[in-house]
Amino acid sequence: MQAFQRPVVENEEFLDADGAPISYGTRWAVSPPPEDTYSVTAHPQRFAPLEKIADALIEWLVGEFDADASDSLEAASDLMHPVGLDGNHRVARAVRVTPAEPDAARITVIYTIHPGIVVHAGLLHDFLFPVCGCDACDETWDGSADELEWTVRTIVGGGYSEVYDPERSLAVGFALREDGVGGRSGSTGHSDIAVERLDAAIPVLTGGRQWSAWPERSR
Repeated sequence: MQAFQRPVVENEEFLDADGAPISYGTRWAVSPPPEDTYSVTAHPQRFAPLEKIADALIEWLVGEFDADASDSLEAASDLMHPVGLDGNHRVARAVRVTPAEPDAARITVIYTIHPGIVVHAGLLHDFLFPVCGCDACDETWDGSADELEWTVRTIVGGGYSEVYDPERSLAVGFALREDGVGGRSGSTGHSDIAVERLDAAIPVLTGGRQWSAWPERSR
């Protein structure tokens, strides 16, 4: 299997109101963000390179693994919150990639109007890139791309698990772990999950579900 190679992406320069280049990622290293930068994204196009990264990831998935891709807006129904967190996350494109191994987690890649990428994986989790995108958070496209690539690589490598634990207030959880690299995990409540969707997931996720690695494509 060939490792994923990020396509070449040219950095675009963005200017502030005074015409000076904005150094995204280091703007608030010394002082906290100004109040008027919260919930504001002056240059959302700085995340446009994520679309090229997502295109390359989908091509890698179907080229290196025994998996099929379906490019249809209907696939956006896989999202836990189909219209995203706000109007900026409206769907522009959706690609569902299904591995031949039924015990491996399916991945759906959602391209949003913002622009940005949302990855739905397995049954009950969405991962946003960027996580927020507002000026106060000061995220960068390449930092988001690092997280996007790592998340997809970890899922297909068998390092992704989900759990439903009714004994906990935050009953729905996930974990991403890559040996020798690291991991992250999280949990949330289930009150805003559609009843029929939760009912379908509970038998699979109760007690925890470690999703299998994707099978490689035969050469």
